[in-house]
Amino acid sequence: MEVRFLGHACFELSDGDTTVLIDPFLTGNPKAAISAEDAAATAILLTHGHGDHIGDTVAIAKRTGAPVVAIVELAGELAGEGVDVRDPNLGGTVKFDWGSVKLVPAWHTSTTPKGTVNTPAGLVIHFGETVVYHLGDTCVFSDMALVGKRTPIDVALMCIGGHYTMDRADAVDAAELIGAKTVIPCHYNTFPQIETDAEAFKSDVESATRSDVVVLEPGESHSA
Repeated sequence: MEVRFLGHACFELSDGDTTVLIDPFLTGNPKAAISAEDAAATAILLTHGHGDHIGDTVAIAKRTGAPVVAIVELAGELAGEGVDVRDPNLGGTVKFDWGSVKLVPAWHTSTTPKGTVNTPAGLVIHFGETVVYHLGDTCVFSDMALVGKRTPIDVALMCIGGHYTMDRADAVDAAELIGAKTVIPCHYNTFPQIETDAEAFKSDVESATRSDVVVLEPGESHSA
């Protein structure tokens, strides 16, 4: 499976036949690796409804026919726009032919651009034999350890930019709590408020944990 970083918190997971798109904020994203018109999707997964995460979801879902997995209130708004949705709440799992996605807690806030209040989540994604944990936007909190304890994580997609989420120092603690084989940082350097040093994060995590850190530029991929 290829994990492709598309900029900010947007990732594409693909095995060549199936493409799972996460938080497709592409239009208006200065770091976007592709345009929304070029995005492929078998399924779209959302961590929460802030504009820099919900992004181009509606347009991509309507063009591709991909179902969208989002927490129930956010899913309700999207369904009202004619999108095919799956609407779990925290702790809920949605199954597909390619695997599954489970919503787990994330500490953050969220209101959509249209005003729908919704609870942020992290995503534990089983894609074939690979387990990917997209933390979403969050601060560090101790219950992250439960995610890695119950489901060993192959790849953690982890916000490090600070200001709106945990910073790279707190993210080192998050990496230690989760214990993923590989950590890929995201949600940094898109805007001035979230500029940080990803290489310093890599050094700190690899000194403190057994995790390997892979720093991807937008458009680059990691084989998992």
